[in-house]
This record gives sequence, C-alpha cells and structure tokens, in this order.
Amino acid sequence: MRAARIHAYGDADALIVEDVPEPAIRADEVRVRIHATSVNPVDFKIRGGFQRAVIRLRLPATLGMDLSGVVEEVGANVQDFAVGDEVVSSPSHRRMGTYAEAIAVRASELAHKPASLSHEEAASLPLVGLTAWDALVGMMRLGPGQRVLIQAGSGGVGTAAIQLAKHLGAEVWTTCSPRNFELVESLGADHVIDYRTQDYAEVAAGVDGVLDALGGDDVLKAVRTVRRGGRVAAITAGLPTYTKKYGPTLGLLAMVGGTIGRVSRAALVHGVTLRMVTRRPSGANLQRLMDLVAEGALRPVIDRVLPLSDIAEAHRYLETGRARGKVVVRVD
Repeated sequence: MRAARIHAYGDADALIVEDVPEPAIRADEVRVRIHATSVNPVDFKIRGGFQRAVIRLRLPATLGMDLSGVVEEVGANVQDFAVGDEVVSSPSHRRMGTYAEAIAVRASELAHKPASLSHEEAASLPLVGLTAWDALVGMMRLGPGQRVLIQAGSGGVGTAAIQLAKHLGAEVWTTCSPRNFELVESLGADHVIDYRTQDYAEVAAGVDGVLDALGGDDVLKAVRTVRRGGRVAAITAGLPTYTKKYGPTLGLLAMVGGTIGRVSRAALVHGVTLRMVTRRPSGANLQRLMDLVAEGALRPVIDRVLPLSDIAEAHRYLETGRARGKVVVRVD
C-alpha cells in the first residue's frame, strides 16, 4: 500500500510517498481502508522533530492522526464494528499513521461516520473535535450562560470549538483577522476580536474560560483574562520554540521550568484553574461529536483538499498559518 513517511526529521520535503507493507491487526483492533485524512499543526511539529522529547518515533514513520474510511477486517474481540462500516478516528499518537491507504486502529478509538458526511468532510473533524471536546466539556465543564474566549477561531480547533461552545449554550468571544469575521460569525461567535488591533485581555476581560491555542506568554495573558475562579484550557505549550533553542531534552525542561512554572504560579495567585489539554483518542467522545454532526450542531470547515501525492504541499500550506479550518488529504 502507499503511505507518506519520514525517514528523518526535517521540513515538508522529508515526507515521501512510498510502498509499505499492509498492517496486521490484533484482537482488539480494526483494519480500516482510509479514504481521507487531514493535516494538523501537531503533524508538522512532529515531522520537524520538535516534539521528539515527548513523542518518540521509530523511523521511518508514517504520520497522521485523522481518518475517515471503511472497515475491511475486524479482530476477534471486536463487537461494535463490522466489515463495510464507514468509520472515523483520531488514533493515539503512539499508533499514528493515517497518511496511508490502510491502518490498524483500536476499536475503542473508532466511531461510526454519519451518512451525511463525505469521507473528506469526516476526516477534517476527529482530532480538532476531540481537542475542543476535552477542553470545553472535559476541562471547563462549559454550560448555558457561561462566557468563553476561543483563540484563533478560524483555525481547525477554533472552528470546531466555536460550534461546540454554542451548542453547550455559552456566549462566545473569539480572535481572528478581519477576513475571517464572517466565517466565525457564521459558526456562532457572538463577539469577534481583531487580534491585530484589539487586546483580547481587555475586550474579553472577566470571561469564565479561555481556550488558549497560542501558547507561550499568551497562556499567562489568558490567565489574567478570565475571572477569579475561571478556567484556562491550554492546548499548546510552545515546546517547538524551546526545542529549536535548546534541543529536545533541555527544551522540554526549559518549557516546564520556564513558561509552565511561571504561568502555574500566576494561575494560583489569580485563583484560576489552568490545565494543559491534549486530545484523548476516545471513540466514545468522537461518537458524541458525530451525533452532533447528524443533528446539525457541528459542521466541518475545510480550506482545501489535496491528494496524498501532495502531502508535502499540504504541510507547507498549513504552516503558513493562513488556513481557514482544515486542510484535508484525499487518500483513495
């Protein structure tokens, strides 16, 4: 089968589409024939080696943590999925590899794809949807009448988080550039902040929660934005910046001892709950998100769709920071 792999850490050109063996499955796994995947910022951070202090790859490695496809084989202990089922997943980073024509995935990390979505649409949602879910539902416990600031509202996580927050009954602030105002308002944002000319800490002062998608010193700013007793869910800690400066191991130590330590102390002083949120590869939560799609409460936002042969171009485009929603890769 074809797969996009890296043989060494590097820029987008490190991704090579080549023939690799078909995956075998274990008793608790399902083999999925992948029709579409998508690219996330964590992918190019892993590709560049900036996450290798926490995500250790055995090279060559196939990247990718989103998929939509069809079940073609089930393990002996799998009960909830059958051959021919259309499914979606965001597999564990320990078993990533969705830039490929097939993958073995734990059944516990799978959900059924809504019939209303194409494979390209469905592949755009798993990782960003689960990240938004873990931040807003799992960490913040967001509910009706609460106020939340979602940073980078036109990005992959942002577009999903705005819709989820509105479904939960929250009042939503978000940041983006003027060219994306109409997009985020169509998703349900109540207050749109131009990050280039406005200070979100002033405009959204006193909100109940912040989903911080920027990392670094912005986490400290987010802590100062929420009310006392509020919550900050940080989905990035700025590890690539520290890795570039100090290397993987010292970079991780510098991040923990520097930014995280400083922000944690500030959160304690301000009476704010701060937590780093990483997506859990939960099939149960993903199924809840797919049910929201079926209900019309959540829709995919796709900037462009490229073939697997253009995976390097997909990475290069996402790294520009200009993508509105997701960059999807068609595999079949």
